[in-house]
Amino acid sequence: MGQPVGRESGERDSEGAAQPELPPGQRVQRGWPVTHYGPVPKFRPERWEFRVFGATADGGKHCWNHEEFTALPYTTVVADLHCVTKFSMLGAEWGGIPARTILDIAPPAPDVTHVMVWAEYGFSSNLRLSDFASERTLFATHKDGELLTAEHGFPLRLIVPHLYAWKGPKWVRGVEYMTADRRGFWEERGYHNIGDPWKEQRYSYQEEPEDGPGL
Repeated sequence: MGQPVGRESGERDSEGAAQPELPPGQRVQRGWPVTHYGPVPKFRPERWEFRVFGATADGGKHCWNHEEFTALPYTTVVADLHCVTKFSMLGAEWGGIPARTILDIAPPAPDVTHVMVWAEYGFSSNLRLSDFASERTLFATHKDGELLTAEHGFPLRLIVPHLYAWKGPKWVRGVEYMTADRRGFWEERGYHNIGDPWKEQRYSYQEEPEDGPGL
């Protein structure tokens, strides 16, 4: 098991205790609401496969079945989850496989700038390669030491703590390396192409020209 990647601390009160930091417009959520679009997929381990494809360094496709993928090095990250619907869940411990591990095993070509994370039912979310490569980006299988439930993304969801939660899809099945940006499911439907909660990048009308491709 890998070493945990800690959470950055916020401001401290007069007694030195860390105070939670919230992005603008967010409120603290007790518990974990279920939010997603469409039905919950049925997990069939014998059919499950994780793929890395697109502009890979060797030009090939890399695949793992469920047993192989979950045998990759495991680590934990303590991180907040900020939903674009304005709730924030603070201090969860996520366990799983670092995105950097996938980049090491199946490296992208030198000219890759973005990735598309693909999930069940053709759902997708685009990320800058630098966001995907963060040491805190994780393909999560567990939360607080327990397996994820189906409603929360079992067997695999992406956690990108420094972006809004829609950038980390549930029920992930693969990653496509891209040499140019392309909008994912929600980004095509009016959500911000980058999704930084600290800049309150919620919707596409807030975008600057350099934030992404046109709609």
